[in-house]
Amino acid sequence: MFNPVKSIADLKIGEKATICCFKDEEMSLKLLEMGCLPGTEIKMSCKAPFGDPVCIRVSGYALSLRKEEAATIMIQQ
Repeated sequence: MFNPVKSIADLKIGEKATICCFKDEEMSLKLLEMGCLPGTEIKMSCKAPFGDPVCIRVSGYALSLRKEEAATIMIQQ
């Protein structure tokens, strides 16, 4: 049984996870267009000094997101 309780914003640098779903329907359309598809593996690459923005590796490229955007992407590890 899987319970998605973590988001990309909760990952530490170097951690990997798989996208499972989105919390915000409007934001999910933007994220889908940027390659954040459910089932896609991502890796937290870096965070700015105060944790915002964050940079993830997804589908072979680096994607920077605001922390509030990253918090809408739910993951499973």
